[in-house]
Amino acid sequence: MVERRVQRKGLRPRVAASVIALLWVIAIVIFGIVEHLVDEQSFDSVWDGMWWATQTVTTVGYGDIVPEDTAGRVIAAVLMIGGLSLFAVITGVITSMFVTAAQARRGAQDPVIGRLEHLTAEVEALREQVVRLEPRRGPGPSG
Repeated sequence: MVERRVQRKGLRPRVAASVIALLWVIAIVIFGIVEHLVDEQSFDSVWDGMWWATQTVTTVGYGDIVPEDTAGRVIAAVLMIGGLSLFAVITGVITSMFVTAAQARRGAQDPVIGRLEHLTAEVEALREQVVRLEPRRGPGPSG
């Protein structure tokens, strides 16, 4: 669905930022719930889990709430590494889309490219004329 919209209307920074923000919010909610379920002693409520996930994802890390169980720390490591990896990939894809779109626009509008294509066509036409004229030439003066 997103890919079709991007192909139809292009990808605007506002849409890209919205997608990234939505993915962050989803990750925060999921990991907050999971962390509360896994480590109820450290995270009294789901809200505490989401607060901790927000701190972890944004790399603020106040340290007011931290996982104490090994399972909670494993989940924390997954959130940190997975969050960084996921959003690095998303950022790379979005950047690639912007660069590709800019190159396409520049290629279509760049007067230098247009002039170069025109000159290439002229050179090809001249080559064809030279090839047609060469058989008509008789033997030149011998010297």
